[in-house]
Amino acid sequence: MDKEERDKNVPPVRAKESKQELISHSWDLLKNDGALSLKEKLEKLLALAREAKKPQLSALSLPKNEAETNICRITGFEVFENCFSAEFAFGKVRLGSGLKITGEVLALLSHDMAFRELDLSTALFLDLETTGLSGGVGVIPFLVGVGFFEGENFTVRQFFLGEPAAEEAMMSELDRFFQTGAFRSVISFNGKSFDLPILETRFTLYRLPLALLDLPHLDFIFPARHLWKHKHESCRLSHLAQQVISANRWEDIPASEVPLRYFSYLRTGDLALIEPVLEHNQLDLLSLLGIIIAAAEIVGRGEETEEIDGLDLLGLARILESAGQTQRSFELLEMALNHGIPESLSIGVKRKLAWHWKRCQRWEKAVAIWQDLAPLGKLYCFRELAMYYEHRLRDYERASEVAREGLSVAQGVSKIYEQDFRRRLERLREKKQKIKVIK
Repeated sequence: MDKEERDKNVPPVRAKESKQELISHSWDLLKNDGALSLKEKLEKLLALAREAKKPQLSALSLPKNEAETNICRITGFEVFENCFSAEFAFGKVRLGSGLKITGEVLALLSHDMAFRELDLSTALFLDLETTGLSGGVGVIPFLVGVGFFEGENFTVRQFFLGEPAAEEAMMSELDRFFQTGAFRSVISFNGKSFDLPILETRFTLYRLPLALLDLPHLDFIFPARHLWKHKHESCRLSHLAQQVISANRWEDIPASEVPLRYFSYLRTGDLALIEPVLEHNQLDLLSLLGIIIAAAEIVGRGEETEEIDGLDLLGLARILESAGQTQRSFELLEMALNHGIPESLSIGVKRKLAWHWKRCQRWEKAVAIWQDLAPLGKLYCFRELAMYYEHRLRDYERASEVAREGLSVAQGVSKIYEQDFRRRLERLREKKQKIKVIK
């Protein structure tokens, strides 16, 4: 729809064209002012809108509380942009540190060897704000936030859909941006399940190819869970940003509030409703970069793991195990135990280590763990010890003793283990009887 046709469909309650021109011209000036933050730019834009003559709204046009609202509606779509220097501190990390992350670390985090030849200088960080949180054909991405490095600076660019009728134009602009941006990878947080499928649906609707689908994709939600699932109560992006890099997001709006604010904006035209959404989206992009920098510091230490705490060692071990580096992951599990981790976690780690040592036939290490856990009532430890004494040492007396202890613990607790220990004791009795006959 061209401008003339769009103007014919503008409801009479909107501002006059002269006011729109003033706001549009003011924004053109403000958005290029690198000295102002996004929040300051929007505050100045809203102040200019209030100074302009308000349209005469009929009391019948809107409810009373909405008739008194300062209208600053964006027609079509708008692009907001902020640039952050390499020295900009987000929490306790400096954004420029992202450029130091090696391709080997990115490949380890992503499980994609294509990242070995890449770094974050050519990566596109992606985060959407949508009209729904569950996905689907009817969900519209009204705010597409992207982040990328330009030289040493990190730029956040946000494509905001001022009115749904302009979605095709905004998708076309995004297509041009993706095609000409020379990006070589995509970084997201749950983007494989949410962001990219939604963008793909909207691009398909307008018969546009989504170039991002062909790029290596690091969806950081998976390595984040491996690293910090046992250390922090939540692996939500905002929570990790606060806990891992000490980023201040206390005034951030919850994600569940985002669609409601956009619908209210469409109904009222009040841009003030969208300002916190833009801030939320920008914080998500900065948080994503920040926690990847923090994760890379842990993963990139190689053999220098002495200063890492036990829970981070546990997380690093999970990362390496998922990447196929089994031997090193078990070494880190052992180090995590030595550094100290909560008992609720140590029991599972010890069981996993014992399984590994048994498989490697490192019996002295496996037996030490089983003997350590057996007093805690762990039935599998009694079973493993009984098997070890019976089949490895041929010590039937000691095997019978352990089996009897296991049976005593299993009674009333586990019928499966109770039956196992009874059969084992019967077999051991027969073996001991045969030895007596031979003698």
